[in-house]
Amino acid sequence: MSQQGERLLEGRVVIVTGGGRGIGRSHSLELAAHGATVVVNDLGVGVRGESSQEEPADAVVAEIEAKGGVAVRDTGNVTDWAAVRSLVANTVERFGRLDAIVNNAGILRDATITSLTEQDWDAVIGVHLKGTFALTKHACDYWRAESKAGRPVAGRIINTTSGTGLAGNVGQAAYGAAKAGIANLTLTTALEGSRYGVTANCISPVAATRMTAGTGLAQPGAAEGFDRFDPANSSPVVAWLASERSGWLTGRVLRIDGNTVHPVDPWSVRRGYSAARGGRLDAAELDAGLRVVLGTAPAGLAGLNIIS
Repeated sequence: MSQQGERLLEGRVVIVTGGGRGIGRSHSLELAAHGATVVVNDLGVGVRGESSQEEPADAVVAEIEAKGGVAVRDTGNVTDWAAVRSLVANTVERFGRLDAIVNNAGILRDATITSLTEQDWDAVIGVHLKGTFALTKHACDYWRAESKAGRPVAGRIINTTSGTGLAGNVGQAAYGAAKAGIANLTLTTALEGSRYGVTANCISPVAATRMTAGTGLAQPGAAEGFDRFDPANSSPVVAWLASERSGWLTGRVLRIDGNTVHPVDPWSVRRGYSAARGGRLDAAELDAGLRVVLGTAPAGLAGLNIIS
């Protein structure tokens, strides 16, 4: 059992996308506090991905440096394949290594399906899902090459999903689809990465940020004492996942609610209804059969062919 105050990331280099604000900022600060060199990637755009004059990555880098840590900024767009490849290459060239990536960058363009535009769909899918894959791809290329060269690899990928990605939400078709895709991408990455020393896990933070404004979640600092919705609550989990100690865990989604970590099970197969006469199912029998399986049928139908 590690002791409080122990630094888990001495000598490790970590890239955090969307690292300038909200949850990403908290991750960057926590990683640096544990001794990591942090590459803070942030375009400084608004919640919808619109341009702004802000440079939040600079502020985070300055905050880390003021505390004696090492950090640099990067303002590449995670949807730009070449820019992400350069982000990885430049990190390795400057620091001699890359040990972990935190895919956190995201935008929102909420609308119901009948109001959602192609442009908004592409923008949200691009930042969340393509952005996560782009950094994963280029980091894995580096780690695989290191492994093939006979050098030890303890690569760590930490992705970000959400409650919407796990359960859906009205008005968030694009965001939910992207976040669900990220959870599944994590599972595949875990399977493939294990052969060259890479783990992949996914967090689902319960947090109040500028992206949740108007949803009813309390904003950080709104409550006295411990704040269940503080964006920083998930950052200790990220720091541990980025460390060498977490190497035994891969392919998992962890939901962080306040001060509790909940493992999330992926889609699972429940008991089912079997065709009454053997052979293939008959469409006409499915109504009654599925009502029983799903628990919405009267008790008198309980004798149907239900299998565990």
